[in-house]
Amino acid sequence: MASSIPLRPVAEPHCNECSLVALCMPRELTDAELIKVDQIVTRGRTLHAGEALFRQGDPALSIYSLRSGALKSTAVSDKGQEQVTAFHLPGEMVGLSASEGDAYPVTTLALDTSAVCEVSFARLDNLSAYMPTLRRHFLRLMSREIRDSQQMMLLLSKKTAEQRMATLLLDLSARYRTRGYSATSFRLSMSRHDIADYLGLAVETVSRVLTRFAQAGLIAVDGKQIDFLIAPGDFFARVEEEF
Repeated sequence: MASSIPLRPVAEPHCNECSLVALCMPRELTDAELIKVDQIVTRGRTLHAGEALFRQGDPALSIYSLRSGALKSTAVSDKGQEQVTAFHLPGEMVGLSASEGDAYPVTTLALDTSAVCEVSFARLDNLSAYMPTLRRHFLRLMSREIRDSQQMMLLLSKKTAEQRMATLLLDLSARYRTRGYSATSFRLSMSRHDIADYLGLAVETVSRVLTRFAQAGLIAVDGKQIDFLIAPGDFFARVEEEF
């Protein structure tokens, strides 16, 4: 009887082998610098749907880069109300809103099976002292996170339900395009309930708006699958005209 061949786990790619490195690390790093960064990265952590990467109030010890899958962040207010504050796609850094010694201000959960790379704040600070490019890069990422949070507040305060949904779809479209995926055909990793919570709408309103977009010939919707039927660049203007 032939003996079975033991299967070896697939090795996690190093930074210089990862297709997402240009999204989470500065392009200006030399090969030698990238090797040093690679040495402080811990790989191999997998999360299943609903599993927490970290929880609000946990000590902030590390930041994470999402390699595959999708995550959402939620925050609980002083009044005990929970709200989805962000969705995270592969190549994005998670945990930047905290700093070493602080607590994470949000809970981050896997929306489906996801893999992350981890870098401790302590090791990152030590390496950044010798790599100004790396320090500037993470300062830019933190500034972008603050800007995105401000834009979210503006989104919730001023726009109609249709405009909010259009803004989310266009944001996802642009982020998928940056990753080399289709900007016009993608699957929503989040539930209708998560979308409603993020946009400050009722679940029924989210479903109704998507149906109206489909009836207007702007998108095709099949469960979580979204297909743009017009150019994304024309989408928001058409939404304003139609609704």
